[in-house]
Amino acid sequence: MSKRAVVLAGGKGSRLRPYTVVLPKPLMPIGEYPILEVILRQLASQGFDRVTLAVNYQAEIVRAFCGDGSRWGISIDYSLETVPLSTIAPLCLIRDLPENFLLMNGDVLTDLPMQKLYEEHVSHRRQFTIAASERTNIVDYGVLHARENQLVGFEEKPKFQYLVSMGVYILNRSVLDRVPAGQKYGFDDLMLDMLARKESVHVERHSGYWLDIGRVDDYMRAVDEFDDRRKQLLPDEK
Repeated sequence: MSKRAVVLAGGKGSRLRPYTVVLPKPLMPIGEYPILEVILRQLASQGFDRVTLAVNYQAEIVRAFCGDGSRWGISIDYSLETVPLSTIAPLCLIRDLPENFLLMNGDVLTDLPMQKLYEEHVSHRRQFTIAASERTNIVDYGVLHARENQLVGFEEKPKFQYLVSMGVYILNRSVLDRVPAGQKYGFDDLMLDMLARKESVHVERHSGYWLDIGRVDDYMRAVDEFDDRRKQLLPDEK
């Protein structure tokens, strides 16, 4: 079964400046590969045979590097945003999307089994699937709980756990019927609208490796860890 993916590769990478002044964020290096090449290799190895790169900022550099995808055994085409449209609205520019497809950010480093995620989404006839990861934040302070001027509680460096979106999704094309034309509309807008309409959104927890290299700390960690994890991230690498 042919599988299609859309990779969002048009962001300015503001959180990674000054690195992204010269390179677009998806071409930031992880080991000897840009992160986008890692993603394309993963998609190809998991049976995705066509990838659309949604580009905007420094689009010509992304296009020059990726070409038609033949060196990875996939077909790559491009969708160019003339104005920034966030994460969901750019999909409305792509006229030949299949009934179900994968959508992901171009700055995700993960061992998520994307083929399995896609196949389960299709077999269960889901509208929207979100890959999610647990994250723990530690507050670096002693947290005071006060009522007026009286201390009523105290926590030393408390920890908070969150379930967060990994930036990898499977969509049924019908979801795009609700997207307003010609304006910015992101993942957050879509989730709030689907919740308001009481529509079903499936959350698939992933306990494996995941980093958002758009964050400086995660990017530096990815650079440090890539060689030790390359067989986990690129098991089909030759």
